[in-house]
Amino acid sequence: MTASNTPKAPRRALVVIDVQMEYFNGGLLIEHPPVAQSLPNIARAMDAARAAGIPVVVVQHSESPAAPVFAKGSATWALHEAVASRPRDHYIEKAWPSVYTGTDFAAWLEQRGIDTLTVIGYMTHNCDASTIFEATHRGLHVEFLSDATGALPYANEAGSASAEEIHRVFSVVFHSRFAAAGSTDAWITAIQAGGRLEKSNILVSNRAALAGR
Repeated sequence: MTASNTPKAPRRALVVIDVQMEYFNGGLLIEHPPVAQSLPNIARAMDAARAAGIPVVVVQHSESPAAPVFAKGSATWALHEAVASRPRDHYIEKAWPSVYTGTDFAAWLEQRGIDTLTVIGYMTHNCDASTIFEATHRGLHVEFLSDATGALPYANEAGSASAEEIHRVFSVVFHSRFAAAGSTDAWITAIQAGGRLEKSNILVSNRAALAGR
């Protein structure tokens, strides 16, 4: 992944989604990438954003105090110290997967002329995906730092999938249309150069898959 040579530097915000203890020692343990990898990258991205003057939005998901997960005020509802201890420009508490729903997120971005949104945090396939899809529909360029995020496994009436499968498939789908999926290192290089990560498209992605058969 490389930065594009766009003449106009992006007006970017970094959104740090739900880096809460629920995913570390609660009822929803992130498996892939492991938190030992993703958490340091989340911290690095926040530090790099601060150094580059990129505003940082920290998001925290809340359910009722009686909920089995993300119970507001509980120990596992709390933000991880790696995020809680770092500076932020805006805080959002949400009750739905998308950061946009029922919050001031859209207005906050619009007031600052943000045209590029970088998504990190948890989970790849739930709150990250919901936010990425909506941001794309609202006309923003989106970047997804795939090593600063993570997934957990699922099994239900529709079938089963490992955390690695879920994370990989969502990353590929994002990159085909919705968000440029890249590493934290590539993103830091891009912001230092005044550029952004670029995604592929559906046609190119499909043809590459067919050619690889």
